[in-house]
Amino acid sequence: MYKILFTIFFFVSFNPAGSQIIVADKIVGEWINEEKDTRIEIYKTGEEYFGRLLWSEDLFEADGKTSRKDTRNSNEKLRTRNLLHVNLLNNFVFSEDLWDNGKMYDPKSGKTYNCLIKLRKEKLEVRSYVGIPLLGRSTYWDRVP
Repeated sequence: MYKILFTIFFFVSFNPAGSQIIVADKIVGEWINEEKDTRIEIYKTGEEYFGRLLWSEDLFEADGKTSRKDTRNSNEKLRTRNLLHVNLLNNFVFSEDLWDNGKMYDPKSGKTYNCLIKLRKEKLEVRSYVGIPLLGRSTYWDRVP
């Protein structure tokens, strides 16, 4: 009886797939960018991770209530959408301590970049690039307490 219980405990406790999910979900939550002018919520849908815009210094029109539109988007059909809750991070998949194969949308320029994300201690390294990661730029985000 003890052997059976020990075997069950061993497989449940040291299941690598279960521990990988816990590590992968560490980026879920709210983050603030390096410049402290944008707040992003990272969430998970299925096996992919996304990040939506929650707040930005220039998110609203002069009246303080109306969300600005995505006027710089390269896709003309998306230029009339509100920036509030727009996904800035799309389709990231966790693999070997990084979130990769995703895209990052920059509403200031209207451009979309390849991107990868790494968790470095308590900071999130968000590296956007064209072509290969070596030709990119990293920014570091802090978790919102």
